[in-house]
Amino acid sequence: MKITRLEIPGAAVVNTATFLDQRGSFARLYCEHELREVLGPRKVVQINTSLTKTVGAVRGLHFQHPPKAEMKFVRCIRGLVWDVLVDLRSDSPTFKRWHAEELSPENSKLMVIPEGCAHGFQVLYPNSEMLYLHTEFYIPDLCGRIRFDDPQFGIKWPLPATELSEADKNEPRLSSDYKGLSL
Repeated sequence: MKITRLEIPGAAVVNTATFLDQRGSFARLYCEHELREVLGPRKVVQINTSLTKTVGAVRGLHFQHPPKAEMKFVRCIRGLVWDVLVDLRSDSPTFKRWHAEELSPENSKLMVIPEGCAHGFQVLYPNSEMLYLHTEFYIPDLCGRIRFDDPQFGIKWPLPATELSEADKNEPRLSSDYKGLSL
């Protein structure tokens, strides 16, 4: 695994080697030892998947509030997505900045989303499936979201959004004086 740190503190893209032979392929999806430099003392406590059928559909942007803010490791295991993280940490030098990567099984990229960053993605290929590893358990009362099209962030999505959950669609834009998260 090759870890590339991003400008957003704590965020990284991990490139994973895929081994091919006449039978097919093999790739390591997660290795606590190799990811120790970004994982630190945290432990992965929950693993989830999502399947999104429609090209253009957007999931997110989601995060979990302190005191149970979570680090996420996300990977596309089928299809193709445009994966986005947004820095919501009030004390971060990259507050309100975003970063995006195309994720697919072919490029074997793993996105590391640190605590205090929102995460979402747009589907670029039908029936795309994502794998999420979380360092905190899901707590519904601490679930947070920001609108995918909030002008404060200026995210340039590759396609018009074709589908959103009701919750994501109805999330109000943040006030212009949004102060961010304190971790």
